[in-house]
Amino acid sequence: MTFHPQPQAGAPKPWAFPAPERGTLPNGLTVLRCHRPGQQVVAVEIFLDAPLDAEPQGLDGVAAIMARALSEGTDKHSAEEFAAALERCGATLDAHADHPGVRVSLEVPASRLPKALGLLAEALRAPAFADGEVDRLVRNRLDEIPHELANPQRRAAKQFYKELFPADLRMSRPRQGTEETVARIDSAAVRAFYEAHVRPATATAVVVGDYTGIDLDAVLADTLGGWTGGTATPRPVPPVTADDTGRVIIVDRPGAVQTQLLLGRIGPDRHDRVWPAQVLGTYCLGGTLTSRLDKVLREEKGYTYGVRAFGQVLRSTQEGTGAAMLAINGSVDTPNTGPALQDLWTVLRTLAEGGLTDAERDVAVQNLVGVAPLKFETAASVAGTLADQVEQQLPDDFQAQLYARLAETGTVEATSAVVSAFPVDRLVTVLVGDASQIAEPVRALGIGEVTVVAN
Repeated sequence: MTFHPQPQAGAPKPWAFPAPERGTLPNGLTVLRCHRPGQQVVAVEIFLDAPLDAEPQGLDGVAAIMARALSEGTDKHSAEEFAAALERCGATLDAHADHPGVRVSLEVPASRLPKALGLLAEALRAPAFADGEVDRLVRNRLDEIPHELANPQRRAAKQFYKELFPADLRMSRPRQGTEETVARIDSAAVRAFYEAHVRPATATAVVVGDYTGIDLDAVLADTLGGWTGGTATPRPVPPVTADDTGRVIIVDRPGAVQTQLLLGRIGPDRHDRVWPAQVLGTYCLGGTLTSRLDKVLREEKGYTYGVRAFGQVLRSTQEGTGAAMLAINGSVDTPNTGPALQDLWTVLRTLAEGGLTDAERDVAVQNLVGVAPLKFETAASVAGTLADQVEQQLPDDFQAQLYARLAETGTVEATSAVVSAFPVDRLVTVLVGDASQIAEPVRALGIGEVTVVAN
């Protein structure tokens, strides 16, 4: 039998995260552009400086409703007409609100970019915010909330933020509002929030894709360049405070066959010099199926399908006064909740006592740095990361420098960072499960005072 010869790998090519070109339109809109030959689907990300902290008291969720309403009709198109126009372009348009601000995302074939950017500019310049459309979005959001609370992972996150942050801090409350606050939102509230915070002078557009044959300057001038608005007074940013005293909160869900767990604390934002080492160490702890947590809890004990450790930026500032959530989450079967938590704490203590190995560090670097070219194959992935840098007030070369720093980080440095990130006596632990079965075994572990709350 004759086989074709085995293909041989070519020589590796140098790669670096794409560097954008930065500029400003006459209306004050900052533009980051990145030409990516071959990427025929262009990705556009708009960051609007409309943070959740700016929502009026008692109207939590108005930023989320505004984001959803941007594509629900304009001064030229009804909601149905606007959706049909996007569809004719082969475009998708999404928007969401988070603590730093509102993000609007557009993907469209390069040949339809001018038309799609015109529609995007229309949505930003003159959204209709019709009473009927806003009322429908409010009803949809109210319908979503009970389903979110029924999801153990979402319920754990809600309780975690409530426990970690003081009640007067916006981060302590759900990003998209509660039933009480969302029910108060109407079209007038949405328009008032839009008029107060959405303007080109405080916004940034990221455009990534293949611009071959496209006069991008002219397209931007004809579309987003026609968006007008005044300047904005700098808004004070409230400091992030948190109580990470070690304790356990059980959200009682009688009859649950699994326990959802979420434990963690807050740490520094991405400006801190410890961030690369923290990323590397956290990956070794729980970033993949071969991490320490999974080796014990999944492979050796069979308590879970997987447990992950991660860092999630909540707010990032140039002064480094922001914060990130450092957390471990997963689910375990109810009878083994106590043993699983005991083993998890043993993993953390063993890590603090013995440190990471060079082999763990090398595998993590290869996984984080070596696969980066695959991670950023699409225009959307590049645009999303550049927009993340914008909203987190990071320099344009941050991602490229991060990979260089990850490759340079040693085992000792990564160990120190992850041990500091997850101290065994300073973790807030939220468990969503059957309190009648798990409360006493968890109390016996001595990992903090145990409180049971209703579901």
